[in-house]
Amino acid sequence: MELKLVRSVFNPKSTLGKLFINGTFFAYTCEDTVRNLNGDSSKKIQNETAIDPGRYEVILSFSNRFQKYLPIFLNVPCFTAIRIHGGNTAADSEGCILIGGEGDMKERIWNCASKVTALVASIKEVEKKEKTFITIEKG
Repeated sequence: MELKLVRSVFNPKSTLGKLFINGTFFAYTCEDTVRNLNGDSSKKIQNETAIDPGRYEVILSFSNRFQKYLPIFLNVPCFTAIRIHGGNTAADSEGCILIGGEGDMKERIWNCASKVTALVASIKEVEKKEKTFITIEKG
């Protein structure tokens, strides 16, 4: 399965965009600020930095913090435990990608729980027969 996150709104405190599954719009996204680390973790501001654009493998794993299975990215330079989960503003993220059913494309998203549940179900449906990847790019 192919996920694609297209970042299109860049604010001093957040980054907003849209998530697509196999080319079809799925959810609005909210992340921390893009800082273009290019593998240089000295540019990272802890809990306030989005991961760099690129292509990453995504699997489901149990989150102790959220007490449920959530998507997690593998091999992200300068980061560990980057997940996709719910939340409303970049303050709810520590580098993770937040998804929601609605968003203002200015600073916040909402109606997150159903989108997270649907994404987990979609990944679970294909995980035994194919890998899931996400491509993150500027729109």
